[in-house]
Amino acid sequence: MNNSVTNTARLLGAGLRALLVLTLVTGVIYPLVVTGVAQALFTNKANGSEIKADGKVVGSSLIGQSYNLPLKEGEETASPDLKWFQGRPQNGLGTNSVNTQYSLILSGATNRSGDNADLIAWVKAAKAAVVKDNSTADYKVTASEVPADAVTSSGSGLDPDISPAYADLQVHRIAEKNGLTVAQVQKLVDDHTEGRTLGFIGEPRVNVLELNTALKDLVANK
Repeated sequence: MNNSVTNTARLLGAGLRALLVLTLVTGVIYPLVVTGVAQALFTNKANGSEIKADGKVVGSSLIGQSYNLPLKEGEETASPDLKWFQGRPQNGLGTNSVNTQYSLILSGATNRSGDNADLIAWVKAAKAAVVKDNSTADYKVTASEVPADAVTSSGSGLDPDISPAYADLQVHRIAEKNGLTVAQVQKLVDDHTEGRTLGFIGEPRVNVLELNTALKDLVANK
C-alpha cells in the first residue's frame, strides 16, 4: 500500500514538473524568442504593417479604409469625400449587413452570379457614380474607361489596393478638389504604383492609404 502511494506521488510529481517545464518552454520562452526575432527583423510586419502620418498610426497597408463625408440624417450610406482617392466598394455593392465600413469583425462581399439582376443594377449604378464623381470641367470620364475594381468589391471587402487604371481615373478630380496640377497628382500615383510581386505574381496595384497619406503631405506643402 505504501509503495503504491509512493509511486503515485512520484508519478504526480514527475507529471507536474513536466507540465511546468513545457509551460515555461512553449508558453513563455518560445513566444518571447519568436516575438523578439520578429520585432528585430520584421518590425513593420510584426506590428501589423502600420502606416503613419504626422507621427501617428493611421492604419494598416493590409486593410482598406473608407474616405467618406460624415453620414447625414436620413442617409443609409455616406457620400464619398471626393478630395481623397477612393478605394474599391467596401460593401459588396448595394446594401448588406456583412461589411459596410471595412469592418474587421465581419468581412465579405455580396456574392451574386454574373447574370443576377441585382448585381447588374448595382454595377450600372456604381459605374454611373464613378463617371459623375470623376468628371471635371475639363476632363470627362466615359463609362468604357471605368475599370472593374472601381465598381466591384474584393472577396473579403477589405482590399487596400486599387488598379493603376482606377487611380489614374481619379487624378483630374483629385487635382481639382485640392488645388493641385494634374501633373503633380499623376506623379504621385506613378510613384506609388507597385508592379507584380517578383515580376509575375499578382497585378500592378496602388495602395490607397499610402497614396492618400502622400496626398495629404503634398497638399500641406503646396
